[in-house]
Amino acid sequence: MTTSPKNEIWTVFKRLMGYLKPMKGMFVLSVLGLLTYGLVDAAFIAFIKPFIDEGFSGQSVVPSVTSLTGGVGMTSDGFKANKDVLTLAPLVVIGMFALRGLANFVSTYGISYMSARLIMDMRQQVFEHYLSLPVSYIDRENTGNLISKVTFDTEQIARASGSALISIVRDSITVVGMLALMFFYSWKLSLCILVIGPIMGLVISVVSRRFRKVSKQIQAAMGGVTATTEQMIKGHKNVLAFGGQETEAKRFAQINDRNRHQNMKLAVAQSVSQPVIMVIGSFALAFVLYAASFDSMKTDLTAGTFATILAAMLGMLQPIKNLTRVNAEFQRGIAASTTVFELLDTEPEEDNGHYEVARAAGNLRFDDVSFRYANQDKLALDGVSFEVRQGQTLALVGRSGSGKSTIASLITRFYAGLERGDILLDDVSIYDYSLKSLRNQVALVSQQVTLFNDTIANNIAYAYPGEVTREQIIKAAELAYAMEFIEALPEGLDTQVGENGVLLSGGQRQRIAIARAMLRDAPVLILDEATSALDTESEKAIQLGLDNLRQNRTSVVIAHRLSTIESADQILVVDQGCIVERGTHKSLLEQNGMYAKLYQMQFGS
Repeated sequence: MTTSPKNEIWTVFKRLMGYLKPMKGMFVLSVLGLLTYGLVDAAFIAFIKPFIDEGFSGQSVVPSVTSLTGGVGMTSDGFKANKDVLTLAPLVVIGMFALRGLANFVSTYGISYMSARLIMDMRQQVFEHYLSLPVSYIDRENTGNLISKVTFDTEQIARASGSALISIVRDSITVVGMLALMFFYSWKLSLCILVIGPIMGLVISVVSRRFRKVSKQIQAAMGGVTATTEQMIKGHKNVLAFGGQETEAKRFAQINDRNRHQNMKLAVAQSVSQPVIMVIGSFALAFVLYAASFDSMKTDLTAGTFATILAAMLGMLQPIKNLTRVNAEFQRGIAASTTVFELLDTEPEEDNGHYEVARAAGNLRFDDVSFRYANQDKLALDGVSFEVRQGQTLALVGRSGSGKSTIASLITRFYAGLERGDILLDDVSIYDYSLKSLRNQVALVSQQVTLFNDTIANNIAYAYPGEVTREQIIKAAELAYAMEFIEALPEGLDTQVGENGVLLSGGQRQRIAIARAMLRDAPVLILDEATSALDTESEKAIQLGLDNLRQNRTSVVIAHRLSTIESADQILVVDQGCIVERGTHKSLLEQNGMYAKLYQMQFGS
């Protein structure tokens, strides 16, 4: 959509203003400050007429014929009137500008405060909404765009709700005040505004649509900049190893140039609109100067009246210019608000279940489950059925893309909407559980270990419900055979691991993830290639830890290394979303089918 209907803009603006409801007092005070600022400017222009007419022209004095000179002179009352006006003028000017300064401080501080608070609340809301979105949404979205909504888009809204709002209210009041002055003193001269006004309005309307269109393109371009930078940083080692510096530099240059191009479109629209508005305004000013030369006008005008009208017209030019300039910021804010609100309106994960349990026994069953990913024609799982009882270990093997990880993802309801069948935990459908209760029953150790830029201890205790003691963390680390390398570190458990554990080896990261799962002490354990990053020695140590972990727990193990699952109670061979073989390690070897072939490929005989 390239343009937004007026009612949509109003809807977005009204929703944006809803964030200011908790700050109503500050909002009212700020608007009063802006109104005062604008009205003082108009009042200052209004002061020109009495200052000229009474202070210098002497229209209020009484002429008299003197006996000594026979000429026309001034009475003492006339001199007093002139003197009073001229004496009072400096005090009025100082008072007006003092009031203007105070109003400027109150309004600027108040709106800056509201703007900062609005963005803080909106960023928090966007971030928390990300936490509630389904995995399928995050899978299909560009990471850079998601980050850009939290950083760049909300910043555009801040500018629109801050400086733009100040200018819109303050300058609008100034323009209205100037117009009122002009029509009050000479409605005939001011009629030209009625002709010029609609033309200005048309130009601003056309330019506003252009601003919104280009602003949305700038947001998309900024998402590209963020995504490209993030990919380069994450893959920094690979870039250096393959000598890809030039490739990445060219890729970023294209994205960067696209962003510059979009910003230049906005700059062109902005730089063209301001002179056009000024030229249109100059026609109104020229007409007033021309009309003032008519004899019929001269009889109704005093020097002060004409000066006031002229000053009011000149005083309107800068506020109109400001409004035209700030219109770009305002439209960028509206465009950014639209994209952020579209995100916030995205449906969160379905959580219609109400069944809660403190700790499940762990009996897991797939009952004729068929599942298809969104926008995919082929079924990812087709008629999968199996059962694993408490304390048992179920192993899933098969080629990449066969559906093993899909089975694990469905247990935690990362993906919703089965085509057929049901998944039951303790004979209760997992879709009847509340999401929080269901996921409290599951501990996940995946192939891609996620560690946070924190200490080892805090990573092991991540999101642990309730208080956790140091002894519990140490015990979990010992069971995962992680303490042997942790104790060798200078700060032990208090060692910082760096972003995503970059300061640790792959095997060390994996063992911390396993310790985290052990501390969680959930009845269902999912190990998705949990030992893939370990060397042979570490793998043997981990197997001992996993044997401890599996006691009285239902374990679902996805493995490429068949040596790690030889002791599993049941092994399922998955191929193209179907279970083609099932049994124990020994019975599957005797079948001499796909499992036996996979085993022979790994071990040679």
